[in-house]
Amino acid sequence: MATDSWALAVDEQEAAAESSDALCNIEDKAAQSLLNKLIRSNLVNTTNQVEVLQRDPNSPLYSVKSFEELRLKPPLLQGVYAMGFNRPSKIQENALPMMLAEPPQNLIAQSQSGTGKTAAFVLAMLSHVDPSNKWPQCLCVSPTYELALQTGKVIEQMGKFYPEVKLMYAIRGNKLERGMKLQEQIVIGTPGTVLDWCQKLKFIDPKKIKVFVLDEADVMIATQGHLDQSIRIQRMLPKTCQMLLFSATFEETVWNFAKRIIPDPNIIKLKREEETLDTIKQYYVVCNSKEEKFQALCNIYGAITIAQAMIFCHTRRTAGWLAGELSKEGHQVALLSGEMQVEQRAAVIQRFREGKEKVLVTTNVCARGIDVEQVSVVINFDLPVDKDGNPDNETYLHRIGRTGRFGKRGLAINMVDSKFSMNILNRIQEHFNKKIEKLDTDDLDEIEKIAN
Repeated sequence: MATDSWALAVDEQEAAAESSDALCNIEDKAAQSLLNKLIRSNLVNTTNQVEVLQRDPNSPLYSVKSFEELRLKPPLLQGVYAMGFNRPSKIQENALPMMLAEPPQNLIAQSQSGTGKTAAFVLAMLSHVDPSNKWPQCLCVSPTYELALQTGKVIEQMGKFYPEVKLMYAIRGNKLERGMKLQEQIVIGTPGTVLDWCQKLKFIDPKKIKVFVLDEADVMIATQGHLDQSIRIQRMLPKTCQMLLFSATFEETVWNFAKRIIPDPNIIKLKREEETLDTIKQYYVVCNSKEEKFQALCNIYGAITIAQAMIFCHTRRTAGWLAGELSKEGHQVALLSGEMQVEQRAAVIQRFREGKEKVLVTTNVCARGIDVEQVSVVINFDLPVDKDGNPDNETYLHRIGRTGRFGKRGLAINMVDSKFSMNILNRIQEHFNKKIEKLDTDDLDEIEKIAN
């Protein structure tokens, strides 16, 4: 008996740890941002409207529909086309004329991953560089080592036909000899190292910087110490330096930081596309245990043909168990959870995208930002709750929003296995003012139509 209660206690501790793990991963903005960069091979076709607030409302507002209109240096235009950009994205149409203007204009821009913002500010840096001057002229600050490397890759790709311009990484482990002066025209790095190189080690003369880019501002201010370091770097730069700040989200804290660090800015915002449940048919299935939930899942799978499905679990342990059971039943299953490295997660998502696995079992790690056009069904094996045991409505919306995308109808099935989870489901219904219907065998024909 003692052993049983001890095992139960251990079980509960592990579940709590895994659950908090999942919550930590949602909070890990830098990892999510890197994941989005790794899994996007092309631009997202966004329908969001762009809102432009000009520093001088009386000056004409320019936007471009082609890269030729920007009168780029020929090697840069060649680099843009070699990267597969045929015409500017929505954010680029408005941002590039401001970034390339003479005299330079400062900019605060909101843009999610996949909108072409990295390519836009890289193009601005490469355009403003004078290759005959062998000192740093453009400085880009990223919140993490990995994100800095991703931006560096874009600089290398776009500058492929412009070999006179050199790049240096100001990141941990890149040790230079004291007293040395950098000859590379573009420096990209993390705030702590960049600050050291400007202030203490004097590898960079901040007074000679022409363009300063602060990328992923929302991630930056969520990272201990980065906010203060970024402000200190910015204060060393000349008044004539062009300052560009980008952020995926603009909560009040990000706005306050942006306005503090970027003087007299133009502002570009994406009007957010409202996520909606209107195109998604929602059902629930009542079960009494984890095993019964699995059996119900198999019954649904046996009755209908599903293109691809995502199944969300609350803990790693449940996700691992479920993936194993589904594999035994002969399903092609991919597993995604928090202990994986970002690169491993990206590889799993890529395989799922390519249709090599039909089912993706995951914890909350994956609930945001992943567009897979073929996902026709989302199954909540466990309903999303926050750390206090209340319904996590935002996560529910993001989860089932995986399915009703690209104007298609979607299907969400919720597994309910206790009075507690039934209460959570009822509260979710109330929050969204949407009825979630109990799944009966009579519904399977309609589900079959939606799932394909």
